[in-house]
Amino acid sequence: MGLGKALALRQDLPVVALPTTYAGSEMTPIWGLTENHRKQTGRDRKVLPRSVVYDPNLTASLPATVAATSGLNAIAHAVEALYAPDVSPVIAAMAEQGVRDLASNFTGPAALRGAWLCGACLGATTMGLHHKLCHVLGGMLDLPHAETHAILLPHVAAFNLPAAPDATAALSRALNTDDPAAALGKLTADTGAPTNLAALGVTQADLASVVNEVLANPYANPRPVHRPDLEALLHRAFRPA
Repeated sequence: MGLGKALALRQDLPVVALPTTYAGSEMTPIWGLTENHRKQTGRDRKVLPRSVVYDPNLTASLPATVAATSGLNAIAHAVEALYAPDVSPVIAAMAEQGVRDLASNFTGPAALRGAWLCGACLGATTMGLHHKLCHVLGGMLDLPHAETHAILLPHVAAFNLPAAPDATAALSRALNTDDPAAALGKLTADTGAPTNLAALGVTQADLASVVNEVLANPYANPRPVHRPDLEALLHRAFRPA
């Protein structure tokens, strides 16, 4: 999907998408390119696929861990949409349903619907701290995109949701819980997805550079991001459970 968007961006080619995972990026005009250990992202409607074909048969042979991490990636899109500064009631309703669909099952038509909803939410709103961290970690350390999302999701949610009561309420309904951040952490662990950055090869020494890069060009976020908080968040995400 990312390669298709890169070709569309650079060669002005139309894209027809046939998703084989549940990340939902086919529904966004967002592109990402990594050069010199730095991931650059942008929005351009010419990378948005002209048509998307959702066929459950295309995901039937997807390994369970790949399905889960791609679905958690999509859930992260919806979580950030719920507390984005430009969220609307329609987008909030789509995000809540998308999380509900994916959290109930990372396979089949319902998961594809959840991916579609979550991806559309990301395409319509502003990204926050979660995506900034994933972009920096992915570009700087060449980490796998979906697994990075899965690991960071509960930690960033725990940091941001106290400052986002409407998002907390929506996620509580979608996940049937009073503690959405903890529920997201349990969902990640239950699927067998990686649960810490160390499992992806990140070292303690890498974290300082990541913090500096995130703070140098921060994204909009419902809660101010200061160096001590960011260091603590990354250390929690780094340590094995």
